[in-house]
Amino acid sequence: MNIIQFPTRELWPELCTRPSLDVRVLNKTVQAIIDEVQNNGDQALKRYTSEFDGVLIDTILTSTDEITTASKTIDSGLAQAMQVAAQNISTFHKAQQQETLFVNTSIGVQCRRKNVAIEKVGLYIPGGSAPLFSTLLMLAVPAQIVGCTEIILCTPPNKNGEIHPAILYAAEITGVTKIFKVGGAQAIAAMACGTESIPKVDKIFGPGNQYVTCAKILVQQNGVAIDMPAGPSELLVIADDTCVPAFVAADLLSQAEHGADSQVVLLSNSETVLQQCIDEIKQQIAHLPRVSTAEKALINSHFILLSSLDEAIDFSNQYAPEHLILACMNDEMMAEKVINAGSVFLGNFSPESAGDYASGTNHTLPTSGHARAYSGVSTDSFVKKITFQKLTQQGLQQLASTIETMAEAEGLIAHKNAVSIRLKKSTNE
Repeated sequence: MNIIQFPTRELWPELCTRPSLDVRVLNKTVQAIIDEVQNNGDQALKRYTSEFDGVLIDTILTSTDEITTASKTIDSGLAQAMQVAAQNISTFHKAQQQETLFVNTSIGVQCRRKNVAIEKVGLYIPGGSAPLFSTLLMLAVPAQIVGCTEIILCTPPNKNGEIHPAILYAAEITGVTKIFKVGGAQAIAAMACGTESIPKVDKIFGPGNQYVTCAKILVQQNGVAIDMPAGPSELLVIADDTCVPAFVAADLLSQAEHGADSQVVLLSNSETVLQQCIDEIKQQIAHLPRVSTAEKALINSHFILLSSLDEAIDFSNQYAPEHLILACMNDEMMAEKVINAGSVFLGNFSPESAGDYASGTNHTLPTSGHARAYSGVSTDSFVKKITFQKLTQQGLQQLASTIETMAEAEGLIAHKNAVSIRLKKSTNE
């Protein structure tokens, strides 16, 4: 963990680079998995589950009995915590819903836009070393709110061929219709192509490692919608001498423990603050169960000394972090300068963990700089916005000349005639 002092702006693009695998090799590997699932369906899924997850499974679909058992065995304190989180997520996301929009653009011309739920959505929840049931809440709650008719879940089983009870409980309280014991790129392929057990969906949601993200991008090229490219987790913190170094260190480690390919970045206008945060990290990391994972992630991380907080904001906007913490004076004012970020946390008492679990905002966010163009998941992610228009005879007469002139200029005479023939008929009548 070294401090990089006053890097020139020419060096910023290099410092904004995320750790990644060779794209060509990754694409080839993942495309082979997609092709295998498309050709061999459930058989391929079972083979990959044995190969990658180390378990032989007979049935991909989770039974009702398994879900019922999970509800009975889950710790009551955890169940209550999940219910509180789900309620906060629901409150925030219900407020995002929009009524049908009606606009009269001119006399006799009414346009409207209506939100219609995507019918079949597929949710991917990573398993690996941590059961991310919180991600299921973040995805299933807004899907349920908008009225998606089919919400399926794919998540990898453990070594016993089981899904963690917390994931099953989260699925039960959020309206998930079917749960499948499949993980990795093969799960994405299954939801995109459909197999004997897993139905083909219209849109795929959920984060994952680079293989999962690559699979989402590849299936999108074949017409299946995805929420966003959401890969390894990342956090950028801007801290000045009003921060609490212990808090900052804890936040950085909270992301570093996600995975060895996660990345954390700390920016400050104070070398003392940077060093204090590094010292705190060294103390705190020793007590973490996932110390090895966090240490690997810190190898790819940066601690950067900049000349001012304004320069730090400029760097952050170029980096476009998934998560951004402003642990500095005048955090609200600084927040107004944020252009590119997935989700922003203001002040010393807004840990990134709050957004991960229970504040109500969604934690499924764009990574790897995609926050420059993508938003995090919201109710909008689960709907299509369909537009309608109705013209009266007077309305068409008002626009006729405009439409005919433009159509003729583009050489689309049938377009022009579609208006002209109506005018002639109305004139004759």
